[in-house]
Parts: sequence; C-alpha cells; structure tokens
Amino acid sequence: MADDSPFTVDADWLQSRLGEPGLTIVDASWYLPAQKRDARAEYEAAHIPGARFFDHDAASDPDAKLPHTLPSPQHFAQYVGTMGISADDTIVVYDGPGFFSAPRAWWMFRVMGVFQVYVLDGGFDRWKAAGRPVTAEPTKIAPNVFHADFDAARVASLTDMRRIVETKESQIADARGAGRFTGAEPEPRAGVRSGHMPGARNVPYSALSQDGALLSKDQLRKAVEDAGIDLSKPVVTSCGSGITAAVITLALETLGHTDNRLYDGSWTEWGGLPDTPVATGKE
Repeated sequence: MADDSPFTVDADWLQSRLGEPGLTIVDASWYLPAQKRDARAEYEAAHIPGARFFDHDAASDPDAKLPHTLPSPQHFAQYVGTMGISADDTIVVYDGPGFFSAPRAWWMFRVMGVFQVYVLDGGFDRWKAAGRPVTAEPTKIAPNVFHADFDAARVASLTDMRRIVETKESQIADARGAGRFTGAEPEPRAGVRSGHMPGARNVPYSALSQDGALLSKDQLRKAVEDAGIDLSKPVVTSCGSGITAAVITLALETLGHTDNRLYDGSWTEWGGLPDTPVATGKE
C-alpha cells in the first residue's frame, strides 16, 4: 500500500500481486471531450493485465436526466456483477492521469458497501511509462453475484444542497477549476450558468495530486485548509457532474475526515436550474 493514504496502492504493490485470486483490477478511466482521449479505445489498446473496463455512463442511472447519476443499488450490482466483481474482492481502480475519474469509481464502490477498494497511485500513464506489464488481450470474465449494501447517508441531494446553502450547516468544497468556479470561464455544458453555490470554497481536484500521485497528508491538509475548509466540520463535495468531487472525498478521507457527502447532481444540476442562487468571484 502507498505509505501516506490508506486508500491508495502503489505500482510496486500492484505489480507484485498481478494474477492473485481475489484481486480485481478496474480501469475506471473517463475523459472530458476537451481532453481528446477515448477511454475505452485506450483500454482496448493497452491495460494492466487482468483489468476490466468500468464504463461510467453504463454504471449510471439509466433514467436520470443528469450525467453520471449514481444508480440504484440493484443497477450497480447488476453492472459490476457482469464485470465479474464480488463485494468480497480487493479492488484496485485506476485511470490514465492518476486522480481524475478513478476516485469516482472508488467512491461508488464504497457507497455500495465495498471497503477493500483502492486507487492506483500514479495511474496508468505512469505505469505504462515505467515499462510495467500491459496487454491488449481481453480479460476473461466470469459473471459474479455482487451484493450491494448502499449507504445513502454519503450522498447529498438537491434538497439537501438548497438547505445547506441557506443554513450553512455544512461546508461545500467545489472541485472545478478556478475559472469555472469564479464564473470567468463558461461551463462546458449548454444551459448551465457559470459560478458557484453561495458559500462554497474552491478546492480544484488538480491541486490534490502531482504528476499522478496523491499529495502527502501534510500537503493535502494545507491545500484543503488554505481553501477555507475547516476539517473539524461537515463537508459536501461537488464538481461539474459528480466525477472529480470524489477526488476531494478521497483527500478528506485520507485526512481522517469522515463527516462528508458527495453532491451527486453537482454543478450540472445546480447551475442548470433557474431558481438556484449562484455566486461569482472567489467568494
């Protein structure tokens, strides 16, 4: 395991265990259109031996109007069961850069009752650059029965967020970049206003890792506290569509902060409504 976070493993740890029974490797890569990367195509061209592909869209609520909405426990169990995953497995998830979309899958598994789940520090890009084992061979998968134990208390709804913005009963940590947070840059999705929820603090997900590796605990604490987050109080994480908010969640959990929830609708929901208050600027 990586030394500084109980929720990451390093490449040496994973490489030494490739092929072990009970170890499941999951490629949870996903990219924004602007990144011009095709996650599935990259997986099919090269992946860590034994890895199976986690499609964030297929693992979402099929009836939701918003992107990447957490599915019902039944839908999630059916989807990951077809991937051959059991809730008793030790699961290692990764993405290309290291800490972009993999923490979302990590969070989803945890919300569904799996706690032996980790993120690969450094991601696949560093794994591949280091000359570690990769393959284009399809992973042989035998469907499994996945038993989900859903923890609804870890998810914040729109109703929750309206109350939080009004009462300030919880802090809001927004993982989007500064330009989108302040409203200086337009949102990538049509019909979504620019800015942030009143009272939110900007904790860009990209500031929590360096060269694909999660920052040390001391560095994470400084980044979070410098953004104005009090680690002794409740936090709700948010982003554009619920993906990178989980990077903050992982950072908080690494620091021992457990009183946190993730706002699944995130800014796509909040900024897309006509009656939600929106702030601009740094505060």
